[in-house]
Amino acid sequence: MTQLPISAFIICLNEQDYLGNCLESLEGFAEIVIVDSGSTDGTALLVQSYIDRGFPIRFICEPWRGYAGQKQFALEHCSHAWCFNIDADERLDAALRAELPKLIAAPPEVIGWRVARRPYLIGYGYTPAHVRERKNLRLIRQGAGRYDLSQRVHEGLVAEGRVERSSVGSLLHYRPLVIDEQILKENKYSTLKADQQVAEGRQAKVSKLVFSPLLYFLRLYFRNGLWRCGAPGFIEAMTGAVYAFLTQAKIYQRQALTRRPNVDDMERGSKE
Repeated sequence: MTQLPISAFIICLNEQDYLGNCLESLEGFAEIVIVDSGSTDGTALLVQSYIDRGFPIRFICEPWRGYAGQKQFALEHCSHAWCFNIDADERLDAALRAELPKLIAAPPEVIGWRVARRPYLIGYGYTPAHVRERKNLRLIRQGAGRYDLSQRVHEGLVAEGRVERSSVGSLLHYRPLVIDEQILKENKYSTLKADQQVAEGRQAKVSKLVFSPLLYFLRLYFRNGLWRCGAPGFIEAMTGAVYAFLTQAKIYQRQALTRRPNVDDMERGSKE
C-alpha cells in the first residue's frame, strides 16, 4: 500500500475496546500520533502491539487539558503536510480511504476538508451512506488551523483558509451505548456546553428552551435521514433532542439561581 503523507492524531483514555479497529483503518498513514491522558486499562499494551507490527505510532502521555487543549497538543506533535483528526471510537470507511489521495491533492488554496460521520445504532448497525451526521472539519494542512481552546465540548478546528466538503466516504462512529449510559453522556456534555455558554454571556431564552429540542430532533430525523433507520433512528434523534433540552434547561436554571437563589419560604407559600 502506498503510504499517505498524513499524520492522524487521536486523544484517548481507556480505549482498549475501541482503539484497535480505529488503528486498523489508519493502515498506510505516514504517522499516527496518540495522546493518552492516563489510561488504566490495556490501552498502552494495545498500542504497543501495533507499534510492534510496524505501525508508525508516536504514543505520548499527557495530563488532561480539556477536549480542545488535548487535541491541540496532539495536532502540534504532527509532522506531515496533512493532519487528520479521528477519535478512538471512529473508523474510516473504505470509500473515505480510497478518496484520501484525491483530497490531499487539492489545490493550495484548499486548506481543509469536512468529512461526514455515520453512527452505529443499536438494533440497526451503521447508518446507510446517505444517512449521516453533519460534516466536520477533520483533514487540514499543517499550520492552517488550530482548536478554539475556549470550547469545552464539541471542539472543532478553526481553519485559516478555504475548506471544502468531501462528497465521498465517511467516518464510522462505533460506541453503541444503551440509552441508560447514553443519557449519562448527554448529561455530561450538556453540562459542559451550558457552562461554556453561560461563561460567554449567553442569555437564557424561553424560546430556545421550547424550540431547540424540537429543531434538533427534526434536523436529525428528517434532514439527516434517521427516519430511514426505523426505531433505532428515532431513538438516536430523540437522544439528540434530550441533549438540546438539557443544555437550554441548565442555562436557564443557572441564570435563574443568580436572580433568585433558592429559599425555603414556607410561610409565604402557605399564605398563597
